[in-house]
This record gives sequence, structure tokens and C-alpha cells, in this order.
Amino acid sequence: MSDNWRKRTKLVHGGTRRSQYNEVSEAIFLTQGFVYENAEQAEARFIQTGPDEFIYARYGNPTVAMFEQRIAALEGAEDAFATASGMAAVNGALTSLVKSGDHVVSAKALFGSCLYILENILARFGVEVTFVDGTDLEQWRAAVRPDTKAVFFESMSNPTLEVIDIQAVSEIAHSVGATVVIDNVFSTPVFSKAIEQGADVVIYSATKHIDGQGRALGGVVLGTKDFIRGTLEPYMKHTGGSLSPFNAWVMLKGMETMTLRVNAQAESALKISETLEGHPALEQLIYPGLPGHAQNALVQTQLDGKGGTVFSLDLKGGKEAAFKFLNAMTIPVISNNLGDAKSIATHPATTTHQRLSDEQKDELGITPGLVRFSVGLEDADDLIADLTAALEASQA
Repeated sequence: MSDNWRKRTKLVHGGTRRSQYNEVSEAIFLTQGFVYENAEQAEARFIQTGPDEFIYARYGNPTVAMFEQRIAALEGAEDAFATASGMAAVNGALTSLVKSGDHVVSAKALFGSCLYILENILARFGVEVTFVDGTDLEQWRAAVRPDTKAVFFESMSNPTLEVIDIQAVSEIAHSVGATVVIDNVFSTPVFSKAIEQGADVVIYSATKHIDGQGRALGGVVLGTKDFIRGTLEPYMKHTGGSLSPFNAWVMLKGMETMTLRVNAQAESALKISETLEGHPALEQLIYPGLPGHAQNALVQTQLDGKGGTVFSLDLKGGKEAAFKFLNAMTIPVISNNLGDAKSIATHPATTTHQRLSDEQKDELGITPGLVRFSVGLEDADDLIADLTAALEASQA
């Protein structure tokens, strides 16, 4: 693979390894283990595994390795480790990095399961976690300490779509020797250049835009070879959070069309947001690609002006209006995924973030009327007509 290839070429050809049959489409090596020619070879492989040598599917697999190499090439990372889900990636990256007595600084605007890992799991094992407003650089500066081991944040928060300055937070973290760990799902692998901007570890839920068609769970952690193979891999292979070969193959197929899909979804998200902004049924519409968004200037530099594939609507009338809106839609589906070919609407307060206290929801801006909308590949004008009718129904 050439280092000069552009993203679309890397997404089709990166990491490809062919068997003796020279197949066009990547092969699925659906096996739990591998056979050794003799006992000496088995002994040698357990001591040192080469790039085309595998021991057990929990440790590595040719299909999974193709996915890891392809996404690493796309992201500009030295290496990657594929995981069973996005949350397995978040848990693995953080838990493998810290130990009892360490200090972590995190943005407070996070997906509910990410908050659970920080507030419950890490805290249970003696890790101190300080939460800050991720968009306030002064709070990051005040929170980091000489003993801060890592900082963690969603580069674009779920579901209120705050955009955090990766370069600025990375400089603050690196000044005390902390590792920068980013959940980069909403920024997408297509638009983000997180490693170039200072991130040390980048995490994706491959379930989202990478698959993009609602078929399989998966996740991936990207970073330096030292971190991926020296810190993360021992933790993941012994705790069992690795990606299955079949799901890795699904992700490889998804990557071939990811740039086309994500760009089309972002274009539609901008068009729909521009049309619906200011609708009388709305308290507000949140989309980072709109000029009125608080971090729109940052979007121009950090994401090349791309606001992503998701916007959020805060409806007048709270939960009752939100439910009327959701139930009146005819094209989008009500679910809790995102980045799919089908448009998906979610009510965070009662689903993805329901475990948070009312105080936490208020602090994060997750109101009873908030609806997260992931734009699919349907015609944007059809979605505009459908959502406009649903907004009117929400106030009836």
C-alpha cells in the first residue's frame, strides 16, 4: 500500500492480504485457532508471533488484521486493535492505561456508558476522575496535575454536539505528560484528523459509520504501536474483548463505501438543519455545521467545515411533544444507533442517557424535549417534508 494514497483508495485497498486462491473480496477466516506444523513451531509462535502468524482468534486473526491495518492507514495511526464493540474499545483503552492511584481528567458531556466506566468502574478500582466542561480550556488547565495519567473526551459530544478543541486540549495534557484518549465517533474517521491534531489514542464504535448499515457490533482503538501492542493488546486478549472475524469482514465491506456515505449524510444533515432551524415548534436546533453553533469556527479548522451526520432538536412542549414528533415520523426509524444508511431518531433522556440523574441531564443539556437525529441516505427533501410534518404534529 502506498503512503500517498488518498482516503477513498485506502478504504478500498488498505491492509488487503490474499490467500493462495487470490480472491478479490477479502476472505473470512472463520476459525477459533490455528494449526502448527510441529511442536517446535508452536513453541516459537507463543514466544514471538510474526505479522502473518496467528495463535488464537482472541489474540488475532487474518480477517481482523486486515480491518486493523486498513483503519490504521486511514487514521494515520501506527497500529490498531479491533474490539467486540465500541464500549469494549473505550473500556479497554482506559482500563489498560490506568491503575489505582492514577488521576484522569474527562469532559463531563459523555455517552451514558462512557460515564459509567469513568464514574463507576475506574473509581471502584481507585482511579480519581475529575470532570470538566470540555469546551472550556481554562477548566482543563486547572484540572490537570503532574500526576494526571490521561485525559478523555468525545471530540463531538453525544447528544448535545459540543465540539472540543483537540489540539488545544492535547497541548494542555501533554504539558503534564498525560495521554490524550478520544472517542471520535461523531467526528467520523472520514472528517477527523485527530492524531495529526495531537490525540494519542483514538476510539471508534465501528458499529456506527464504519459498518453504516446496521449489521454488526464492533469497535477499534488506534494509537502508537507501543501502546496498541504493549499496553492494550495484553489486556484485551486476556479479557476477551476482541472482534470476531465475521464482524471484521462486515466492517471491511462497510469501509469501501464509508467516504461516499458519510459525505452524503453530512450534506443532507446541513441541508435539513438549515431548513428546520428557527421552526416555531423548536426551542433550538443543534448542528455544528451551522454558523450559529458555538464551536462552528472550530469545526472549520478541526473538521474542514464538516458538521457531521447528526443534529439534535429540542422541541417545545418537552417529552410529550418529543414523543408526538417521533411517533408522527414516517421515514426515519426510532432506535438508538447512529451513522446508519437509515435515518434514526433517538430520545436520549429516556433511552441512551436514561440512567443519568435529572441533575446530570440538566447540566449536560439533555432536556425532555431533546431528540437526536442521525441522518441516513434517504433523499434530503423527503426527510425535510417528513420532519416538518412531524414537527407540526408535535404541537397539536
